[in-house]
Amino acid sequence: MTARSSIVMLGTGDFALPAFLGLIEAGFRMLALVTQPDRPQGRRQELIPSPIKVEAGKHDIPVFQPERVNEDEAVSHIRELRPDFIITAAYGQILSAELLGVPRIGSLNLHGSILPAYRGAAPVARAIQKGEAETGVTVIQMTPRVDAGGMIAIARTPIDPDETAGELEDRLAKLGVSLLIDAIRDVTAGRAEILPQDPALVTKAPKLRKEDGLIDWTRPARQVHDLVRAMQPWPRATTNWTAHASKPDWAVPLIVHRTRVVGGSGEPGSVLAASSDGLVVAAGEGAVELVVLQTPGKKAMSAAEFLRGNHIQLRSKLGV
Repeated sequence: MTARSSIVMLGTGDFALPAFLGLIEAGFRMLALVTQPDRPQGRRQELIPSPIKVEAGKHDIPVFQPERVNEDEAVSHIRELRPDFIITAAYGQILSAELLGVPRIGSLNLHGSILPAYRGAAPVARAIQKGEAETGVTVIQMTPRVDAGGMIAIARTPIDPDETAGELEDRLAKLGVSLLIDAIRDVTAGRAEILPQDPALVTKAPKLRKEDGLIDWTRPARQVHDLVRAMQPWPRATTNWTAHASKPDWAVPLIVHRTRVVGGSGEPGSVLAASSDGLVVAAGEGAVELVVLQTPGKKAMSAAEFLRGNHIQLRSKLGV
């Protein structure tokens, strides 16, 4: 039976979890989960296992966490498992040609974009940041070049204009489950049509950095709104706010979780409204209502809640 093909799964991020569980439920033989080493998290810097590692334990699936998956010891370990397939999704390391050649049938990747657009580590966030109206998932035949392999299957979905990267990634992860299962079966049966990517259509989705979340108020309101959506849940969009008029050099970072594009005009970054009706800031074109925001060490709250405890003057500026 095709469904009994054996798999070594490489995945770390939340995007990989639905595929991992879907492959198990579909009856594939999961030989092992290869995932990144546990990293210190939170204020206490505790080593916290990823959700996919926790699920592997629940299903009695061996977990292997090499620091570098392409080193001889790691490749030898995976080779000894004799998998039919290596399947990757949100793993976090580029695989060598030697490792990709280990499985009997092939190495496939589930990627969170419609390739060849948005190759790289952050396809979901970068698509939202660019204001795309549509995205999807692609199953590709892996090569040593990042996200450059032949395309086996694609599924498309519209992007809601207020959807965050975290929300969209959850949807894409679920959308990819059946697509990946069908692709594995088609490749095994020799009926998969593998199409090359058009190099002229390639765009990049580089890894997110904390500084990517800094709001530039000279941008049009729609671009500011898209940035806020793209930076959720990490690194989150931020702007500076001078909390005390007597201390103009003492800027407090404001974390912006949710926004809305509204009418209005003024000097970019200037506060146009600050009342129970809303907190509105002028952009380079139009204006942005800050719907949910947060100061460091505090919980996220609505603008109305924030303004009950903090005074923001009209025409004061954010981002300076």
